[in-house]
Amino acid sequence: MTSLLTGPDARDRCAWVGDDDEYRRYHDEEWGVPLHGDRALFEKMALEGFQAGLSWITILRKRPRFREVFAGFEPEVVSEFDAADVERLMADAGIIRNRAKILATIGNARLVRAMAPGELDELMWSFAPVASATRPASFAEVPAVTPASTAMSKELRRRGFRFVGPTTMYALMQSAGMVGDHIAGCWRA
Repeated sequence: MTSLLTGPDARDRCAWVGDDDEYRRYHDEEWGVPLHGDRALFEKMALEGFQAGLSWITILRKRPRFREVFAGFEPEVVSEFDAADVERLMADAGIIRNRAKILATIGNARLVRAMAPGELDELMWSFAPVASATRPASFAEVPAVTPASTAMSKELRRRGFRFVGPTTMYALMQSAGMVGDHIAGCWRA
């Protein structure tokens, strides 16, 4: 598989975008852009957790509904969800109906709420490696797990967070701009 794909606008992009308009918009406007803030990173953590075992485009297409039913991923609100909310979410075909992931999101919200403002942002960004001037030349050079994502996962798990494995945390690091994995030659690189 080629690592770059030329889009209808004649721009070269990471080939994982394919020909999907929503993927192209996500790649161009969000993926790899530094993301800060406890709420934003909590949302990213939750959605990456829901993505585990699925394709990201599935989550991206369901993201508006996720945001609606999870109160904009405001940790203070989600942390108050109860058994009735879990059943409401389990009945909603607009999201991924996985009880373990729903419960983990609520539990993770409670952990974020217990942190000082800005603490989640500071914690997660403390694992961002020093930026490299070299971009991967191909998908083969992009890892699924790194020592930094493993360390982030270990610390989050130590604090009680769930669905934060090293692969999931590396995907978060990529999408939140903590690492720069746009392929060399991509217009966003």
